[in-house]
Amino acid sequence: MRQRYFIELSYKGTNYHGWQIQPNAISIQEDLNKALSTLLRENIETVGAGRTDAGVHARFFVAHFDSSNLNIDNNNIVHRLNKFLSNDIAIKKIFKVSETSHTRFDALSRTYKYYICRNKDPFKKDFSYYFPFELDINKINQACKILFSYKDFSCFSKLHTDTKTNNCKIILAECIGKNDMIIFTISADRFLRNMVRAIVGTLIEVGQNRISINEFTQIIESKNRSNAGKSVPAKGLFLEKIEY
Repeated sequence: MRQRYFIELSYKGTNYHGWQIQPNAISIQEDLNKALSTLLRENIETVGAGRTDAGVHARFFVAHFDSSNLNIDNNNIVHRLNKFLSNDIAIKKIFKVSETSHTRFDALSRTYKYYICRNKDPFKKDFSYYFPFELDINKINQACKILFSYKDFSCFSKLHTDTKTNNCKIILAECIGKNDMIIFTISADRFLRNMVRAIVGTLIEVGQNRISINEFTQIIESKNRSNAGKSVPAKGLFLEKIEY
């Protein structure tokens, strides 16, 4: 008999090649699997709520795993895991769930934020994209509203992925200016690989008046990645929330 557990964590992605295990590259999943396997003295393989790209951060992430240990003590294992793992990964909570619960398939929505810094700041360089140029935030938000009218976001997806569909339902998309920061927030039922960074890169061109609102619509309808803007750097992107 085995018990399924959910594990909540956060991580700084700077020194990792994303969440998912990669050949010849260090990942969050690999480090977490090793730590859990060592402490629980059995082979543990975690399943994440999704996968973040290399350099992307997560304020909130959820994974699940099965264990022959039917009564893992949350406080004890969290303390021991945090001592075992690098300072870039923080375990928050581990709790029992039903054997059919799934961190990826049961997720209703995910929320990302992208941070742009308008002033050079050494204390923000690992967590934001330094972009000292003027942006029309009102125009960017006009373009954001257009995203709600579409489901197929092939134009913002990394090419040659193994997904069966490029359809997503975006439920929130907005851009705000706060002091020297510009913060883009987007929520959807699912995201394609590189999708948020490609959307933000294209919206920056909208905000610079290089792309009109009509052209932004045409880019989405083209379903062609080469028509959209370049992807912004990974370091400004945070997975903020997952709803179940």
